[in-house]
Amino acid sequence: MPFSHIFQSVPASDWWNLLILFGGIFLFIAAAELLRQKMGWPQEFTRKLVHIAVGVLMFFSPILLQSSLPLVIISSFFIILNYTAMKKGWLKGMHGQRETYGTTFYPLAFLILVLLCWEHQKVVLITAMMVLALGDAAAAIVGESLRNVHRYKLIEETKSLEGSLAMFGTSTIVVTLVLYFFPYQSIYPVSSIFTALWFGALTALVATAAESLSLKGSDNLSVPLWSALILYFLLNHSFPLNVQLTVGTILGGAVAYFSYRARFLDASGAVATFLLAVVVFGFGGWAWTLPILTFFILSSLLSRWGKKVKQQYEQTFQKGSQRDYAQVFANGGIAGFLMILYMFYPHAVFYFAYLAALAAATADTWATEIGILLGKYPRLIHT
Repeated sequence: MPFSHIFQSVPASDWWNLLILFGGIFLFIAAAELLRQKMGWPQEFTRKLVHIAVGVLMFFSPILLQSSLPLVIISSFFIILNYTAMKKGWLKGMHGQRETYGTTFYPLAFLILVLLCWEHQKVVLITAMMVLALGDAAAAIVGESLRNVHRYKLIEETKSLEGSLAMFGTSTIVVTLVLYFFPYQSIYPVSSIFTALWFGALTALVATAAESLSLKGSDNLSVPLWSALILYFLLNHSFPLNVQLTVGTILGGAVAYFSYRARFLDASGAVATFLLAVVVFGFGGWAWTLPILTFFILSSLLSRWGKKVKQQYEQTFQKGSQRDYAQVFANGGIAGFLMILYMFYPHAVFYFAYLAALAAATADTWATEIGILLGKYPRLIHT
C-alpha cells in the first residue's frame, strides 16, 4: 500500500523528538523576527537565516525519528501556517520583502519527500533538503552580497551568475559529503570520494538549473524535487545506467546551448530544454531520445522556414521562432512526466503513451507552422 508507513505506530520518543524539532523551528523563526526588528537587519537576510537553520533541523529529523507520521504532521502544519502568515503579512523576517510562496513550498517539498522517500530512500530525503537549505541559500547570499555581479533574467526574477556558481559549488560539496559519510545501502554503492563527487556534481548541476528557472519562491519546491529525482536514479541503478545519465546530461546541455545559439530557443527555453533532456536522454537512453530529438529538430527548422511571412502573425499567435520555457514544457512536459513514470514502473504502455504525446505535440506545432505558410484564412470546423 503506498504511503503505508504513515499508518505505522509511533513510539513515544518520536513525539518528544517532534516537540523538540517543533520548538527549535519556532525558536529560530521568533529569534529571526526579533533580531530583524532590534538590529534593523534586511528582511532577506533574516529570511535566509531561517531558511538555513530550518534546513539543518530537517537534516536530523529522519535520524531522530523512527516513524514518518510526526514529520507529516509538522510539515502539514507549517504549510498552513506559512501560507496564512504570508497572506496576512505576519513574520516579515521569515518571508522577506518580495512576494514569494517560498515559505509554503519549503514544507511542501519536505512533505512530498517524506511520503516518497521515508521507507527506503532516507538518504535521498536528507540530501535533497540540504541542497535546498545550503545550496539555494548560498546562491541568494552571494548574489545579494556582491556589488558587481553578472545578472541575468530567465523569467521575471533577476539572478546572478556568481550566485548560480555559488549554488553549484555548495550543492556539490553538500551532496558529496552526505553520500560519502552517511550510512545507507544502494544498488550502486558510493565507495569512493570520486563517485560521491561525480554524483554531487551531477545533482548540483540539475538543481542549479532548476533554481535559475524559478519564480516567486518555486525553487523551494523545484530544487529539492529535482535533486531527489537525480539522486534516486544514481543510487538505484547500475554503473552503465549512471554513465547513461551523465552522457544524457552532457548531450542535453549541448542541445540546449546550440539551440540557443541558433535562436531556436530563448534563454529560459534553453534551460527548460536542458532539464527535460536530462530526464528523457539520461533516464531513457536512445529509444526515448530519438523521437523527441526528431520532433525538436524538425519543428525548430520548420519554425524558421518562411520567417518573413510568419513575422506578421507573431503577435496573433503570441510566439515567434524562438521558444521559451512555457512552450518547451507545453510540448515536452507530458513526455518527460511519462519518462519518470516509466522509471518507477517500467511498463511498455508508458512508452507508447510517450510516443502519442510527442505525436500530438508534433501535429499541433506543424499545423500552425504549415498553416501560416499556406496563406489561407483559418476556418472553424464546428460552424
